[in-house]
Amino acid sequence: MAPPRAEEEALAAGADLSATPSNDDASPGEDEQPVGPVAAKIGSEYESSHGEAAPDEEKYPPVFQDWPKPLLTLYFTGRQHGYIEPCGCTGLANQKGGLSRRHVLLKKLAEQGWNPVPIDVGNQVRRFGRQPEIKFQTTVAGLKKIGYQAIGFGPDDLRLSSGELLSAALGTDGTPAPFVCANVNLLGQTPTLRVIEAGGKKIGVTAILGREEQRSVSSDEIELSDPDTALEKVVPKLEAEKCDLYVLLAHTSIEESKRLGKKFPLFDLVVTAGSAGEPSNRLEPIEGSKGRLVQIGAKGMYVSVVGVFDDAETPLRLQRTPLDGRYGDSSDMLDLMASYQQQLEAVGLEGLGVRPLDHPSGHKFVGSAACADCHEREYDIWKNSPHAHATDAIVHPKERGHIQRHFDPECLSCHVTGWNPQEHHPWRSGYLNLDESKKLTQSGCENCHGPGSAHAAAENGEIDGLTDAQIEQLREGMRLKLSEARDTCLKCHDLDNSPNFHLPGAFEEYWKRIAH
Repeated sequence: MAPPRAEEEALAAGADLSATPSNDDASPGEDEQPVGPVAAKIGSEYESSHGEAAPDEEKYPPVFQDWPKPLLTLYFTGRQHGYIEPCGCTGLANQKGGLSRRHVLLKKLAEQGWNPVPIDVGNQVRRFGRQPEIKFQTTVAGLKKIGYQAIGFGPDDLRLSSGELLSAALGTDGTPAPFVCANVNLLGQTPTLRVIEAGGKKIGVTAILGREEQRSVSSDEIELSDPDTALEKVVPKLEAEKCDLYVLLAHTSIEESKRLGKKFPLFDLVVTAGSAGEPSNRLEPIEGSKGRLVQIGAKGMYVSVVGVFDDAETPLRLQRTPLDGRYGDSSDMLDLMASYQQQLEAVGLEGLGVRPLDHPSGHKFVGSAACADCHEREYDIWKNSPHAHATDAIVHPKERGHIQRHFDPECLSCHVTGWNPQEHHPWRSGYLNLDESKKLTQSGCENCHGPGSAHAAAENGEIDGLTDAQIEQLREGMRLKLSEARDTCLKCHDLDNSPNFHLPGAFEEYWKRIAH
């Protein structure tokens, strides 16, 4: 996604626990102090990566402005929803998120002595099946490597097989992952609370999965209970730990998160998974309690960093931190991403449960070269467009070039010919691999116009007895009206992979490049 406006990110929201903050976000004025050296280092220094160009720093909004050094920072993430890394389709500098940048930012905080405590509210995946299981295992390995201290469960996580969940939780390396939940019990292996020590403070953490969110969980091997009932049991145990700060990870709506914060006033911070795409940049007071609400943005694009200060007036501050192009890559996370892609290659499409289905038209894909004899001008336009290099872009990526992605169904679906771009599976006769499907590499004519076997056969005289009307009907079936083209484009040029395509007037500008 394109970087948000600077004035929206500039606010480092200080919060007096005894006062209600202003409803207005504020930009730093001319008379305010400039960004301090520590904040500047965290917000600006770029860590080079494998072939990724250094970004233009000026377009990124400042973060941690005027923050004194905190005792510790609570590093809240979550709702990754399968977006383990930015796809890079429009250039990594134009997209947010990813475990790699998350690791880099955390290391910068640690280098400055800010004692970051990474905590995740959960929901690492968005689908179920073999690829999401591999992605979940990869994500958990990454979170452990980064040093996460507590991880909650999201409803989509719990749609995975209990065996995979347990394997990730217990750790194939013998080191358990720090999952925690008061009302989700995975085969008796899930702690209900965790106590973390950092910066001379004790932090007590628990988590819940909301009632509504539990509806999608169907496994008999996962024991669920009512959030209120579970917290009534856990809160006294947390109190007995005599912590300095108490945190509730609430995988539920904002309204339900606030209700729980009010009912259980022990919690200083309630971290909700219920926010919209972009999280709030303020600590919102929870009526009737000392608690403050912290929002977590969608798709792992932000980190909500809460600083804990030795300051009676402003003991807590929040900084919504976009994981944008100013943060480079972590070699540890890139190695993990490469391993993830290698696992997909080893398992193969069939092992991933990705099987070809019949195209609704009943026709077969024949490749763009079959169009060239009759549509020479249109074919030349296509050959000189980015569509004609779509597969090349994932076989030999320009950025993070050592990580090939042409065994990844989530990438193949828009980078080859003959796949369903939203369901991530091939149509029968669509692309399968580089060796068997050379004529279907790149994003070819048929991705927009439909499989052309019948039309090509008719034009080549390979079907006996066709009338002129029938031939014209097949021609008409291949035509895509310009008024309908945008909807076809959006199947691949969605908001995640092609944000600029959604700007006003963008379709018209994009169309000029391939008008035919």
